[in-house]
Amino acid sequence: MARRARLALLIVLVPAVLYVALCVLLFVVQRSMIYFPVHEAPAPGATPVRFKTQGADLKLWTVERPGDSALLYFGGNAEDVGASVGRFAERLPETSLFFVNYRGYGGSTGTPTERTLIADAIAIFDRIHERHSRISVVGRSLGSGVAVQLASKRQVARLVLVTPFDSLARVAQEHYPLFPVAMLIRDRFDSVDRAPVISADTLIIVADEDEVIPRARTEALAAAFHAPRVVLLKGATHNSVDLDRQYFDELASFLGR
Repeated sequence: MARRARLALLIVLVPAVLYVALCVLLFVVQRSMIYFPVHEAPAPGATPVRFKTQGADLKLWTVERPGDSALLYFGGNAEDVGASVGRFAERLPETSLFFVNYRGYGGSTGTPTERTLIADAIAIFDRIHERHSRISVVGRSLGSGVAVQLASKRQVARLVLVTPFDSLARVAQEHYPLFPVAMLIRDRFDSVDRAPVISADTLIIVADEDEVIPRARTEALAAAFHAPRVVLLKGATHNSVDLDRQYFDELASFLGR
């Protein structure tokens, strides 16, 4: 009888211990599942600029133009932002461009976290604002979380969010429904809480076949804004959205007004 009791206890305890161990593992390695730093790469037509911030030395790709207009770009979690500079420069010929390599990305030092990325974004914006009074912000995927928080703290001219989400915690919970991800995640990027205070005209670009950000998460964010323009790119996936011809047409039309 005692042997059966011990066996029954083991049947209950082993899966429970394994589950707890997996939760601990997820907690420990979570940032390696969020951030995928890319190596330093060239960006033809752009000039590298070093930007020193607290705890890191960031590398920005810049294209300087005369005038007050500037664009600040924050990329996805595995994006080489320099690869997009040329197309933005071509479509926005009167706008100065500043593309940010996050901490640990593309020649920047430091380690990325939500807190440090937001602090860096604000510091970069304030420096650019010394020379450009009109700054628009573009955030793609993970970068949308950075862009939304920046736009909630500073007055941006226009805001573009590409394949964005309402909360990274909610996205992660949908990808890992068996685990209490919402309780474990440290870098939450709760954009939906910031959206209502943003007054800038906002464009939200949605990939029709986004396999990374569930449509419901993007729609929840859009609903939190005051009358954003929402564009659905038919057939586009999360990582191919910028290959759609309409993508840059929409960006240039919205940002160039």
